[in-house]
Amino acid sequence: MVQVEGLTKLYGEFTAVNELSFSIQPGEVVGLVGPNGAGKTTTLRCLAGIIPPTRGTVIVGGHDITRAAIDAKRQLAFFTDEPRLFDYLTVWQHLNFVARIYQVADYENIGATLLEELELTNKKDALPGELSRGMKQKLAIACGLLHSPKVIYFDEPLTGLDPYGIRRMKDSILKRARDGAAIIISSHLLHLVQEICSRLLILKNGRKIADGTMAEVTQKFSESPGDASLEEIFFRATSDPVAPPVLPAETK
Repeated sequence: MVQVEGLTKLYGEFTAVNELSFSIQPGEVVGLVGPNGAGKTTTLRCLAGIIPPTRGTVIVGGHDITRAAIDAKRQLAFFTDEPRLFDYLTVWQHLNFVARIYQVADYENIGATLLEELELTNKKDALPGELSRGMKQKLAIACGLLHSPKVIYFDEPLTGLDPYGIRRMKDSILKRARDGAAIIISSHLLHLVQEICSRLLILKNGRKIADGTMAEVTQKFSESPGDASLEEIFFRATSDPVAPPVLPAETK
């Protein structure tokens, strides 16, 4: 569903993403993790067609994200940690606007189902200024899911959500994976990644450090079978190697 080959993004002389290759199959939930500055958000923005790669290819649903951008973007949704909404459109008017852009037939029933799923039904006529931070995030997610994307990217999806919202969001992500969507979740919340992701992609300094199932990555960075949590695996994978001590020269 998503095929990435040799993705590289340069900002001047700075390499934000370096020769990144991986693929995601329908139904997979991939956790994209790494320290600050690892290139996670840049990678997602390239995968969503927001910024062009310097070189390399990104194929989404069989369409090149740079050469057939409209066809590729019809297949995907990208949720950032900061929802972007229209100040003077109500919750329902947001859904109506998105439905017209994506030409979603029968959007009323789909929209009503999404509002119920995300606990926004009673906010249908509210403006964004009347919504909490978490509700704004839910509205942005409802808009993004309206056209039933086959590829979904989340950048810190739980920002601003209360415990009930977090649980519902986890359920929503897993439901869409079961329905065949290919999903990437970028998050510093390793317990979230460990709980709902079937695969792990670790970046450091723009390079791929590990890519595989949770079991495969755990085995790669464990000192013995089952000895480490995902947090410990993360530290082992992304920490700089400790240089051996320099011994003083022998005196004669």
